[in-house]
Amino acid sequence: MNAERTEHQIDLSGYSIRTDLAREAHQMAVEERGGTSDIPGVRIEENTEEGITTSWIWIDDQAGSEAIGKVPGTYLTLEVPALRSRDSMLEKRVSEHFAQQFSRFLDEVGIGLDDSGLIVGLGNWNVTADALGPLVVKHTLVTRHLFELAPESVAEGYRPISALSPGVLGITGIETSEIVRGVVEKTKPDFVIAFDSLASRALSRVNTTIQVADTGIHPGSGVGNKRKALTKETLGVPVIAIGVPTVIILLAWKRSICSKGLLGRSLFPSKNRC
Repeated sequence: MNAERTEHQIDLSGYSIRTDLAREAHQMAVEERGGTSDIPGVRIEENTEEGITTSWIWIDDQAGSEAIGKVPGTYLTLEVPALRSRDSMLEKRVSEHFAQQFSRFLDEVGIGLDDSGLIVGLGNWNVTADALGPLVVKHTLVTRHLFELAPESVAEGYRPISALSPGVLGITGIETSEIVRGVVEKTKPDFVIAFDSLASRALSRVNTTIQVADTGIHPGSGVGNKRKALTKETLGVPVIAIGVPTVIILLAWKRSICSKGLLGRSLFPSKNRC
């Protein structure tokens, strides 16, 4: 019986490896150029301090966009591999560092100190890997109603913030973009921040990396389930996307372990060859 069994192999050579992370897209572009980091239309600033790697990438034009496969804009990335250790002191330092960098980001993209914002938590709260957005909304301090009903009770340093977790098409039967657009038209925030789960090509970046971008977001694109975009063009206000990788691209993972000579050992059945 075993001798007659036919091995079925899936040819993945026709599929390209994609990533939601601009940092990884830049690395891939550098690798394709034989290690040359000078990419026309792309600027990068990077430093590592106390276990936190901070990367700023600016894609200035269409040439840069085509080179790394990301739309023109500003991308901020924080990578903290040790976050998985659940060190409370490290988590505190990362929170403070992110707050500083995000303040700079808001300034760079033109968001004022008193501008009102709408927090949108994208994703399916019933699926662990897709529940980041709803969890952010759950823990968000909303203040818009206080500014309207009891402005004297709002301390200095706060801004009007509202929050929404619109669910997914399979739960509501309504496109996420339609729900968000309706809320934006009615409540008129000055900007939107959309939180979503991202896809990475490296397991090491899952739950250890934060990306911020001013380019908006395409819900579901990380797992190939593209929905209508949430961007300045579709909503009429600036859209900032914040995400954390919670899944990896299987093809990228397979290529990574193949390069390390792992496939075919005890980790996988011998029929799964590179």
